[in-house]
Amino acid sequence: MKVSKVGLVLGGGGITGAAYEIATLMAVELATGWNPDDAAVVVGTSSGSFVSSLVRHNALNLDSLVHPGDDRQDVAERIRRHIYQRGGSAQMRKWVRHGLAPGLRKPGLTLFMGSPAPYFAAGLAEWVTTQIGEKAAIGWPAKPTAIVAYDIESGSRTAFGTDGSPDAGLAETVAASASIPLLFRPYPIGDRLYVDGGVASGTHADLVLGTGTALDLVLVVAPMAATMQRKRARMHERLFDQVGRRSLDEEKAIIRSAWPDCDIVTLTPSPSVQNAMRPNPMDASRAVPTFMRTLISMKRKLAHPEVWSVLSHHLEAPRRRSKVS
Repeated sequence: MKVSKVGLVLGGGGITGAAYEIATLMAVELATGWNPDDAAVVVGTSSGSFVSSLVRHNALNLDSLVHPGDDRQDVAERIRRHIYQRGGSAQMRKWVRHGLAPGLRKPGLTLFMGSPAPYFAAGLAEWVTTQIGEKAAIGWPAKPTAIVAYDIESGSRTAFGTDGSPDAGLAETVAASASIPLLFRPYPIGDRLYVDGGVASGTHADLVLGTGTALDLVLVVAPMAATMQRKRARMHERLFDQVGRRSLDEEKAIIRSAWPDCDIVTLTPSPSVQNAMRPNPMDASRAVPTFMRTLISMKRKLAHPEVWSVLSHHLEAPRRRSKVS
C-alpha cells in the first residue's frame, strides 16, 4: 500500500495557540494512529515553532504541558517563568536604523520592528532545551524542518533549516520565531536580529514546496485563522483571523498551483475553543482550558465527513479504517 507523503504546518497563536496545536495533534494521532513526526516536512511559525520542536523529537505528549500533580495554576506559573523573562540588550541603535527611521518614512508595522520591549525570549530557548535535551537544542532535526522568523534588517522572512538559511540551533530559532514585537526584544542569531515570523505570515504554508517532490497531503493547524468567530470576539481577534486567513489562502493557492493533486486540510479553533483561548492568547492561565476544550472539540471536527475522508485516506493505518465516533 502506498504511504502518503504529508506536510505539517503549525501556525502562530501565542501561548494558547501552542496549547491548541498540542491538543489538536494529539487528537489526530489518537484518531488515526499517525505520528506527526512522520511528516515529510514540518513548518513552524512563532508558537508553532515550539510545537514543531516537540514534534521532531517525539516530545509531543501531555508532559510537555502538564506535569504529574499539577493544577492549572501550576501549569500557568511554569509557563510564565519560561516565557516572561527579562534581560537582553535593547539594541536601540539597530531599532532606530532599521525600524524607527523606515517606519517614520512609511508608517506601518516596520515602525515597531526591534523596538524596546520588556521581555527577552531566551527563556523560551531554555524551555525547548528542557523539553528535547541540550544536544538536540543546539542541533537541527534529521528530518526536513523549517522554522520561520522575520529579519528586521532585510525586512523579509528567514526560514531556518532550508537551503541558504543561516546556521543556527533549533532552540534559538524557536526563540527568534516567537519574539513578538513590543512584547519581546528582537532575538540575535549571528549578526542579525529577528522577530516573530508571524509578522510576515501566521503560517508560511508555501514553504512545504521546498521538499521538491509533491506531497499527498498538507495538514495546516492555524490558531489565528478561524473561519467562525465567537460571539464576544473583540476587534483585534477578528482582524488577526482575517489577516491570517488571507495569508493562508494565498499560500494554499500557491501549493495547489504547484501540486494540483495535493489535498489540504486546515484545522482552526471553533468559537467554543476561542472562548478558552481569547481575548489574550499570551495569557498563561488559559493554556489548560484551551487544551481541554480543544480535545473535546476535535472529536466533532475530525469526524466531519469532509475532514475525516481526507485524513483517514492519508493518515490512518488500514487496520484502523473506521470513522471516528
